[in-house]
Amino acid sequence: MDTKELLKKVRKIEIKTRRLSDAVFGGEYHSAFKGRGMTFSEVRKYQYGDDVRNIDWNVTAKYSEPFIKVFEEERELTLMLVADVSGSTLFGTQEQTKKEIITELCATLAFSALQNNDKVGLLLFSDQVELFLPPKKGKSYILRIIRELLEFEPQHTTTNIGGALEFMAGVLKKKAIVFVLSDFMATDYDRTLKIIGRKHDVTGVRIYDQREAEMPNIGLVQFKDQESGKSQMVNTSSKSIRNKYAAHHLECADYFKNAFTKSDSGAIDLETKESYTKKLLGYFKAR
Repeated sequence: MDTKELLKKVRKIEIKTRRLSDAVFGGEYHSAFKGRGMTFSEVRKYQYGDDVRNIDWNVTAKYSEPFIKVFEEERELTLMLVADVSGSTLFGTQEQTKKEIITELCATLAFSALQNNDKVGLLLFSDQVELFLPPKKGKSYILRIIRELLEFEPQHTTTNIGGALEFMAGVLKKKAIVFVLSDFMATDYDRTLKIIGRKHDVTGVRIYDQREAEMPNIGLVQFKDQESGKSQMVNTSSKSIRNKYAAHHLECADYFKNAFTKSDSGAIDLETKESYTKKLLGYFKAR
């Protein structure tokens, strides 16, 4: 991808996702993810309806009229985007591939965090950590994150979700909002997720395609594994083969749901033909 084409794609995603974050997600993001606590701001005169527990008795005694302490949320947070770039994310039978949806979701979340003056970081993984950008603030940094999501070429094609989570746990010393975006076609990460869930506010977004959940009956077809690169002929007319195919998808989906539930983390299931806008907004409102 040449520089001109890359910048054009970055601009297109910026316009689409920033409009969403400004009009819809900025406020919902702020409401869904609270700051670290309340910090003292100022003292002012008591007004009808104020909480009497916040009365500053020293100032009240000095001026012979009630004053209260005003607190505000200590807002600054860190958003960490952990995005799968393994071979399987290149698949998609609808309008977009899983990778394209992951990129737009990351951009929307990043601009929502920017609107709330939060830091944003990026971790790209396959079966190893491919790229780590430490959390920072600023629009130019968000645009760099989008460029990496669009342009980055991973060295490996297979997946190790547990390894990515272990790395993240090692580099994030303070509590962070963590979004893990993947097709989660693996069952190797529940223990690490449980440890991370104790410290960080974690949400998993599982992106899948309809054709991964159900194999169509269309006769003899050549299938290629995007991660291993291997190809083989498959008789899709065989009911037992179609059942095994569907069972594998269901196993990964159940593992994802159970792993995130047991670690007290959030979970979103998103099919490639669904609107990620509605799913994300519904998740924020539910929090």
